[in-house]
Amino acid sequence: MYQSMFSELQEINSRPRPFQFYTAKDLWADEHTSKKMLEYHLNESVDLASRKPDFINRSVAWIADHFCLHGQTSLLDFGCGPGLYTNKLAKKGCKVTGVDFSKRSLEYAQQTATQGGLDVHYVHQNYLGFESNEKHDLITMIWCDFCALSPAQRKTMLRKFRDLLKPGGHVLLDVHAMHAFHERKEMATYEFNHMNNFWSPEDHYCFINTFKYDNEKVILDKYTIIEKNRTRVVYNWLQYFNEGALKKELEANGLVLEALYSDVSGKEYHPGFTEFAVVAGRNGN
Repeated sequence: MYQSMFSELQEINSRPRPFQFYTAKDLWADEHTSKKMLEYHLNESVDLASRKPDFINRSVAWIADHFCLHGQTSLLDFGCGPGLYTNKLAKKGCKVTGVDFSKRSLEYAQQTATQGGLDVHYVHQNYLGFESNEKHDLITMIWCDFCALSPAQRKTMLRKFRDLLKPGGHVLLDVHAMHAFHERKEMATYEFNHMNNFWSPEDHYCFINTFKYDNEKVILDKYTIIEKNRTRVVYNWLQYFNEGALKKELEANGLVLEALYSDVSGKEYHPGFTEFAVVAGRNGN
């Protein structure tokens, strides 16, 4: 028994290779977890799944002004969640498409859009597999979704951005900055019914291991969820960037960095912030 327990603990505390496992489905498509994620999206008092309403309102206002949104503007948002940005952007008059992995979040987004008389096209799909012949004036990926992707997945998305942009179109995305990477520490802990039963409605123990990969500038939060009848592991990867690294990735995939901001509300860029936003365009429109 002790040998088995020792082996299990070794596995719980094992360090995988960077981006070795991809478990997005366990977070966004699981019946229980997607419900809890939507609750966090809609909880206006915390910045966990979405930013607070005041920031979103300022961000939408800046996006509408900066990119001169109007009735003929076509906007595509990857990782739109429950439509906290897309529905507000649709109110500005532009044509909006939102893509997300969570069916539950999209159902909320569509219901809210319908109640508001908004014509927003929502697509239930992992955006890594999204394809369309339609071209767009503006493509957004907000709340640092880009950082959760492996280098190969980021390459897929950046080339998708370029292919989906109209000539003269723009991409807006935000990322975690190196200042935030330096603040993160490795740790190992566990909790009974972690975050008010976030991972399961049944009693469970959640072991949380945070691994730091200094060479790759990656952080992994590894969650091992042990219930009475099953054990599963969820991997939350986060890539951290400086300006040069992100610029290099953009250029390698046919995009050019046009402007830097400290966030997606257009705040002036400062290298000491924990995140930053970029506006990019097609290289050689």
